[in-house]
Amino acid sequence: MINKFEIKEMTTDYIDGVMVVENLSFKIPWSRQAFVDEITTNDMAIYFVALCNEQVIGYGGMWKIFDEGHITNIAVHPEFRRCGAASGIIERILEISETKGVKSLTLEVRKSNAAAQNLYGKYGFKSEGIRKGYYSDTGEDALIMWKHGI
Repeated sequence: MINKFEIKEMTTDYIDGVMVVENLSFKIPWSRQAFVDEITTNDMAIYFVALCNEQVIGYGGMWKIFDEGHITNIAVHPEFRRCGAASGIIERILEISETKGVKSLTLEVRKSNAAAQNLYGKYGFKSEGIRKGYYSDTGEDALIMWKHGI
């Protein structure tokens, strides 16, 4: 288990490492180009990486849309889960949200992903709805979670 990592803004320099985490974490991963586009051309997007010895061990990001934020994804390399990296990413997203005037944050999480739901709950996110059949790989429902009063 590690106890030292740092959270930095994602740049294209980190895309190779992000893709390793992405491919290990999701059955239907985002493409390399999707990440490049997010951080180079999407003015709403804000992404971070968690690094341990300059290796990408996790990443996460959000879109800022007026005074709301939508957390698009958070993932941590399987070998580094439960070391605090996801918490560090969430905390950085909350910090940047506050400085940029975001009043509420939302995200979707698999109904079966109790660990992620508990983590988000620790930061004040509450389930406020369901998106039926949201995940195309399995047809699983997503819980819609919100945190108000950032």
